[in-house]
Amino acid sequence: MIKRIDHIAVVVEDIEQALSLFRDTLGLELSHTETIPEQGVKIAFLPVGESEIELLEPLSADTSIAKFLAKRGEGMHHICLEVEDIDAALADLKEKGVRLINKTAVAGAHGRVAFIHPKSTHGVLIELLERSK
Repeated sequence: MIKRIDHIAVVVEDIEQALSLFRDTLGLELSHTETIPEQGVKIAFLPVGESEIELLEPLSADTSIAKFLAKRGEGMHHICLEVEDIDAALADLKEKGVRLINKTAVAGAHGRVAFIHPKSTHGVLIELLERSK
């Protein structure tokens, strides 16, 4: 079911400020940034081997990312696992009694995504991703 770790997402107050560490100090290359207004987030992608670090900056105070930032501060937000077939993965998890945030996949930056509730994953928010072909 799981192909690989696609990315680890880190919530930051300011992407440009965070890039001074991840890009300038640690030497990671910025592949690109993207804004997803529907999700209220600006994202920076920094490849590391076959995975990425994804920096998330909220666009406004009423987004889920902004609420996370206000409650917990900057830091790790979620781990994203790539799957071959997200619909089959969600059906399997539902059958096994796993609590899902998304019962069906939604559009994400790189394909269809769905989140597993941290109460089912020992406190870690997990995103499933079926990459666009």
